[in-house]
Amino acid sequence: MTEATWVRSPVGRADRHYATRCGTKSVLVLVPHPVAGTRLFDLLPLLEADHRVQVVFADPEAGDNWQAGRDFLHAHGGIVLPWPQARRGEFDLVLAASTRGLDDLAAPTLLVPHGGGLGQYRPWRPPDTAVPRPRRHGTGLGPDQLLREGRLRADAVALVHDRERALLARQCPQALPAAVVTGDIALDRLTASLPYRDRYRRALGATDGQEVVVVSSTWSPRSAFGRHPGLFDQVLAELPGDRFRVTGLLHPNVWAHHGAWQVRSWLADALRAGLVLVPPDEGWRAALAAADHVLGDYGSVTGYGAAAGAAVLLEDTPDQPLLDGSPAAVLARHAPRRRPGEPLAPQLAAAREARDSHGIPELVRGLLSSRPGQAGRLLRRTMYRLLDLPEPARTVPVSPVPLPVPA
Repeated sequence: MTEATWVRSPVGRADRHYATRCGTKSVLVLVPHPVAGTRLFDLLPLLEADHRVQVVFADPEAGDNWQAGRDFLHAHGGIVLPWPQARRGEFDLVLAASTRGLDDLAAPTLLVPHGGGLGQYRPWRPPDTAVPRPRRHGTGLGPDQLLREGRLRADAVALVHDRERALLARQCPQALPAAVVTGDIALDRLTASLPYRDRYRRALGATDGQEVVVVSSTWSPRSAFGRHPGLFDQVLAELPGDRFRVTGLLHPNVWAHHGAWQVRSWLADALRAGLVLVPPDEGWRAALAAADHVLGDYGSVTGYGAAAGAAVLLEDTPDQPLLDGSPAAVLARHAPRRRPGEPLAPQLAAAREARDSHGIPELVRGLLSSRPGQAGRLLRRTMYRLLDLPEPARTVPVSPVPLPVPA
């Protein structure tokens, strides 16, 4: 990329003569993929109405020809700096939900998880051993993720739970001074959405007599969709449409890597049969707020669905190593697994009984966040500390999520 392709920047010295608001603090939001973007856009309302702050965006993987991150950013209307331009810029705060790009920037940085916390999975090695690769820290809290040449890669690392801080103390004690237990802002927004359940149900096309069944898959060959590509068709064939409204949630990485056209093509028969497919950037929490049942794998969405009160039926993924005490591990212990070849409706009823007898929603909520309802306040406090600005006097918003717009 050459100088000629750079953009006019509201935070760049060369373009100050174009500015209407001067003397603002600059915030760079790193979006290497839509998963990071969706989480960071939960943080941006914490900066709303503050005329002291200018926010810009960058995709640190733009040079790797990943299209999805750029498409996500342009759809939201922000100023997107080309990565070489962002690397040479000066910023007062960097917001990241991934470590990608952090080593190329010198600015105060807040790193947040882009899923249901950082401490979920044990180290895992891909099954293809043709090219030996080292086992990775599945928790995201190891020195391979948080340190580079002995230096912390972020000035503040947001943790959703006290157990993650204890895990960090064992795996990477050098990062403890940067750790801030903030709770989970995605869970707080989902919780704030629950009183509007009927509205979300109507937006999904569910009638008063129907139960909403959310079928959720994370990404990778180990995921529910990776292992069972006909899963959505099977569920729709099993459940009568007058009693059940089936909604599909696929991890944004599935859409990003394979393309929206391909996803819709693979699911064409299911869509014709009545599947309500939720797009990757927004709508997943709305679907969970509406759900009576979640049929899902080890991905974070299944845990959020349990926390929202849905009855969980697990799609078994036996080769995924779960960390003891994580929401996914608790679900694996208490929630029933789908038994292919047996009628599905009785299995959903059994999942409801397991939810009630084991108190699964309360168990999972307690593991997803140890600061329920406080994430916005604690994250804003951290952001303004790093910005070296007094916090605004306005109340921290905790907004319900928008109504879902099916793909």
